[in-house]
This record gives sequence, C-alpha cells and structure tokens, in this order.
Amino acid sequence: MSTVTTAATSEPTLAAGPSRPRLDWRLRFGALSLIWGFSFLFIKVGTEGYAPFQVTLGRLAFGTAVLAVAMAVKRQRLPRGARTWGHLAVAAFLLNALPFSLFAYSELTIPSTLAGICNATSPLWGMALSLVALSEDRPTRVRFAGLGLGFLGVLTVLGAWEGFHGLDVTGTAMALLASLSYPVGWIYVRRTLAGTGDSHLAMTGAQLLLATVQLAVVTPLFTSFPAHFALVPLLAIAALGALGTGLAVLLQYGLVAEVGPTTAQMVTYFIPVIAAAAGVAVLGESLRWSTPAGAVIILAGAALTQVRQRPRQRPEGARG
Repeated sequence: MSTVTTAATSEPTLAAGPSRPRLDWRLRFGALSLIWGFSFLFIKVGTEGYAPFQVTLGRLAFGTAVLAVAMAVKRQRLPRGARTWGHLAVAAFLLNALPFSLFAYSELTIPSTLAGICNATSPLWGMALSLVALSEDRPTRVRFAGLGLGFLGVLTVLGAWEGFHGLDVTGTAMALLASLSYPVGWIYVRRTLAGTGDSHLAMTGAQLLLATVQLAVVTPLFTSFPAHFALVPLLAIAALGALGTGLAVLLQYGLVAEVGPTTAQMVTYFIPVIAAAAGVAVLGESLRWSTPAGAVIILAGAALTQVRQRPRQRPEGARG
C-alpha cells in the first residue's frame, strides 16, 4: 500500500551514522508486508466507528507524528522553497489524501479482501501510464502481455462473466481509482521533484504534513464531530497511521537503500495475499473462488510489467 514517492526522487539517501547492527532485511521485508497487508483490515475496523474522512485524517495525523519523531532524531529539516512545497501539495493529494480517502469510502460497501486485491493493480496502472508519460519506459512484448494478463485478472476478480453479479460497483470503482492515483502521483513526482537535494525523510514528512492539512480542512465540511469515541476503531486508526503510514515508510526506505528498489517493491505481491488472509481469518469475510484466482493472475501480470529489457552487449572492443 504505497504511500510515498518510492524511488521517485533522485536525492541521495540519508547519510549513515556509526555502524550499528540492523535487523536482517528479510525480517523487515516480512514486517512491511504484514503491516501493509493488515492496513485494509484496519481501515475496515476504523470505518465501523468513524466516518471515512475521519479515518483518513487520523491515519495521516498518526503517520505524520511518527515521521516528525524520526526527523527530530535524525535532525532533518523540512524542505524549503515555495515551488517545492507547491509540488509536494499536489503529491500529498495524489499519493495520500485522495487514495487513502477512496479506500476508506470503498470499504463501507466492499470487503477488505477486495480492497487489498484492487490495490495490487497499481503496477498495472503504472505500466499503462508510463508508456504515455515517461519516454524512458520502453514498451516490450512481455510488458504488454503482463498488462493484458493483469487486467484479465481484474475481470476475473470482478466476475465479469457473471455480469458483475453481487458486486458493489461504486465501492469497487473507488478502490480501483485509489490504486490508479498512486502511479499518477509517482509520475508527477518524477517530473517535478527529482533532484531537489532534500532527503527522502524530509520530503515524505512534508508530504504527509500537507496531506494532513488537506484532510483537516475537508473533514469538518463533510462530517460531524463524533458523539463518542469508539475505542477499537480508534486503536485501528492509530495502528493504521503509526504502523501502516509512519513506520512502513521508514522500513520501505531502509529496504530500498539496502537491497534496491527492485527487491523492495516485491512487497507489492504479498500485500493482497495478507489482506485476504486477514479479512477471512479476523473479520470473517468470505471469498469466492474467482477472487484468489483473479488475484494470482493480477500479480502474475504485474510481475511481467516490471520486467525490463536487458541492454544488448556490444562486441568486445567496440566503442560508442
């Protein structure tokens, strides 16, 4: 459940301090998969006690607080420059405020399992958009095949051959639109915020802060103040923000720095599996055979869209 500008900015990674033993990257990879996989369960529980905009506002507030602490510990400062903050405001809307709100609204009417699987379509949308918006992404037969296979998986999940019977169209459309919003935001960031010189932590902290402000403005216009504070949903929102939006960002950037973006982004393929398992085991949600089958097809297609064509090796002794 990507929330940040992963590998989208070209500034250097945070400088390493004194050498300290770190938790093995595989354990951190597994922790990140679990956190983002359970995020859809937390959203569902949160909406049982609070309005979707309130869930999103709480999520962003808790996530921003975690990054603020991390920035204080690392003595990082927020970015400077009105232009940078303007671009970050757009990124905050596309990568945080909009998709988080759409997922929260979608789970009013669809199970968390379906929302988690819809989230797995982000690489497919990203592939389709990058072919148009990013000249460096060259189309290949394998990637086109992956795109087609992935959207075949979407139709399988939705039960297209049954006329989408029993499917809440509005909720599902919101979840798919949320998944589309992520790659739109990534492309925007790559075009506008690359090479700013600010650290990933500072940029993401500012981005989440702006998203929190956006929701703080919107939420009172569409919701009323809660008459009482339901404890379990509030705890779910706190976990969603502190873990799924705050800690997850720190884990993700640590993985990218250590094992590279290609390995780190493999977490995307574990999220729907964990989301489905959590929804069934904890919330008692049901699964039709087409849901896991379609999810496998989506993930296979998404994996193919990430295959890059290897540059041809020149004969030994050749000069450019």
